[in-house]
This record gives sequence, structure tokens and C-alpha cells, in this order.
Amino acid sequence: MNVLFTILTVLIVIAAVLLVGVVLLQNGKGGGLASNFVAGNQTFGVRQTADLLEKITWGLVAFIIVVSIISSFAMGGKSTSGIDITDQIETQTSTEQPAFPAAPIQQEDPSAPSQN
Repeated sequence: MNVLFTILTVLIVIAAVLLVGVVLLQNGKGGGLASNFVAGNQTFGVRQTADLLEKITWGLVAFIIVVSIISSFAMGGKSTSGIDITDQIETQTSTEQPAFPAAPIQQEDPSAPSQN
């Protein structure tokens, strides 16, 4: 199961990097990186390129969500750290208050001037 989880994690990271690239290519209010690819815009047309980039974006988002859910089931509900202290916490019945250090007692300095 650990190998399956590792493979799914790698797929999620690759999809996330691709998603970042596709989002940067989209033409937003600031022009985006898509404006630099003039040849691509002339071949497919500006609107068709935007539609394709939007479909790829939504596809990658859906892929990341689905694979994330699958990877959570691949773990089988096991703790990733391998340490379970739930029983220790639940069985601890100590009612003692923790010992805090007392505030330091300020002693008056006889050589200090009086504040009257």
C-alpha cells in the first residue's frame, strides 16, 4: 500500500506543477503568458486557445481532487506518523495542577530613593 500512496502522491505533484503552468498561460486581465505565444494564438485563434486552457485547467483540478481522495483511501485510515498516543491521553486521569514557579519577591533596596 505504501508504494501505491507514493505513486499517487507523485501524480498529484506532477498535476499540480502542470496546473501552475496552465494557469500562467491563461490570458487574464494582465495579459498573461499566453500573449507571448503569438504563433499558438494565430493557429488556433485566441478564443479557442482560451477555451482549451480552461478545459485543461478544470481537468487537472478534477484529477487532483479525485487522486487525493483515492490516496486517502489507499492509506486505509492509518496514521502517517505510526505513533498512536490516543490511549495514553484518554487513560491519563491526573487531576494535579502543574507546578508553576512562584513570582519573584521584590526586595526593597535600602539605597534606592523613596517614592513618596
